[in-house]
Amino acid sequence: MRLLRASTVTFKSALSSTRPARVQIRTPTLETLSRDFPKTTYSRVMSTKSGSSSPIASSSSAAILPTTPPQPQVTFPVSPIPKNPLGEGKYIRTAAALIIGDEILNGKTLDRNSHCFAQYCFEHGVDLKRIEVIADNEEEIIEASRRLVSMYDFVITSGGIGPTHDDITYECLAKSFNQKLVHHQETIRRMKEMSKYRKWVGTQNAEQLAATHRMALFPEDAEIIYVETDIWVPVVRLEGKICIFPGIPALFTKMLYGLTPFIPLPPKNERPLRIQIFTDRPESMIAPYLTSLQERLKPHGIQVGSYPVLYKGVFVSLIGRDLDSKGDGNKGAGKLWLADVAREVEQEIGGRISSEEEIAAQKRESEIMAKSASPSRKNSLGPDGAHNSENSVASPEGKAKF
Repeated sequence: MRLLRASTVTFKSALSSTRPARVQIRTPTLETLSRDFPKTTYSRVMSTKSGSSSPIASSSSAAILPTTPPQPQVTFPVSPIPKNPLGEGKYIRTAAALIIGDEILNGKTLDRNSHCFAQYCFEHGVDLKRIEVIADNEEEIIEASRRLVSMYDFVITSGGIGPTHDDITYECLAKSFNQKLVHHQETIRRMKEMSKYRKWVGTQNAEQLAATHRMALFPEDAEIIYVETDIWVPVVRLEGKICIFPGIPALFTKMLYGLTPFIPLPPKNERPLRIQIFTDRPESMIAPYLTSLQERLKPHGIQVGSYPVLYKGVFVSLIGRDLDSKGDGNKGAGKLWLADVAREVEQEIGGRISSEEEIAAQKRESEIMAKSASPSRKNSLGPDGAHNSENSVASPEGKAKF
């Protein structure tokens, strides 16, 4: 069930409105069954003013806030490292992400998992080739999963593995690769162990228990990989390539990084390095140079990117490999080194190399400025997001206009 938060929309207003309305109901889900989201009870919290015993809330009502009492520590063994599914000596070079969920496509939920996966792939030297977002639709899931597995070394899915009718990822992937569904008893055991202290467990009827066990209904020939000691949910892998993850971002991220020792990632010398140079010049001013630079560097495997930051300037990105081998005597073999290229770019665009922290700070400042921008400031922007020169000169007070 993906509908987690209490809605302010009433059924009456939903029925009377001519626009689609979203009514949400809180219920236990995969999220509430995980270690990261422990049992919640509620207590009445009374706050008092300084020097007074009167609660801040009125005498007829008090604030109700969640509390999480301590629970016995539950841990599980992780799985043994499996054989390399790609073959001995081979490693993952390409990847794709399949994000599944109506809630992504209708705007209810912001997809954070594809961004997390993109960062993960870059950090580990994997070339992420494709990200697709599809609905909770059997035909779409089957078609996309088959196609992506046939094209790439490593495919992940996100979402659709909860206990409700619209959680159909396991079922669809079983059909996609001609397998039947079976309950995985070890996963059910771990699920029970993790949730046995929750009050609602003893109140489940047969249908509710069956819905809970749907979260352990896997394709028969799948690999079941337990990657964390405090999470009962496994990574389910099919065809040695496609790994099934929950859609909850906290679980997705923890389980993705937990999967690292279980998959054949590239060696460290195959991982790319990114250097970014910031300039306050408009993107159109540096575009001709960047075009010629990319043509010159493409044969050497170095990528050039240009990313404007509103009201600030442009970050030029250089991505390449083998920077640390500069002293091995092979420089004369025709390789270009990223540090040398970065120094050239600094001079040509009047910029400077920036750290990830500096880049993040510039983006935050840009967002703040964009939110507070007056219409006149917005109208002063040029077509590439930089300010028109006539609006950038110093004001009579000596301060730069934006």
